[in-house]
Amino acid sequence: MHLKVPPVAVFLIAVALLAAGHYLLPALSLSFPGQVNLALLLGLAGVVPGIQAVLEFIARKTTVNPMTPDTATTLVTGGIYRISRNPMYLGLLCVLLAIAIFWGTLTALAVIPGFVWFMTEYQIKPEETALRKVFGADYDAYLAKVRRWI
Repeated sequence: MHLKVPPVAVFLIAVALLAAGHYLLPALSLSFPGQVNLALLLGLAGVVPGIQAVLEFIARKTTVNPMTPDTATTLVTGGIYRISRNPMYLGLLCVLLAIAIFWGTLTALAVIPGFVWFMTEYQIKPEETALRKVFGADYDAYLAKVRRWI
């Protein structure tokens, strides 16, 4: 791995940055009708696939630990993994978007792309390298069929 920062820690840092933007820069916040409902829908859209992804890993008896992809014993390609190669990270992204919308902070315009970039470069790409070593051609075929995020 390029950097040993657990994805949940990256998510929490992003939430802290959104909170800082909301509370320290209130002029960069907005509100609109349906804001809370939209935030709830996005939050749900993140939590449900995230849970489905974890359950897929557990059902296949392979590691859920994102810090040790090289210990994976099974290439999971079914269920939610037919739509996204990284539904857990996609779920975190949706929850992050939900929080940003709930608070109405425009700092999300910097935090959200930063989260996607950081996760892609320092978590997802190193995972892909590790999984390619473990699963070889099967993983390459999966990469060709399913997109990284959605």
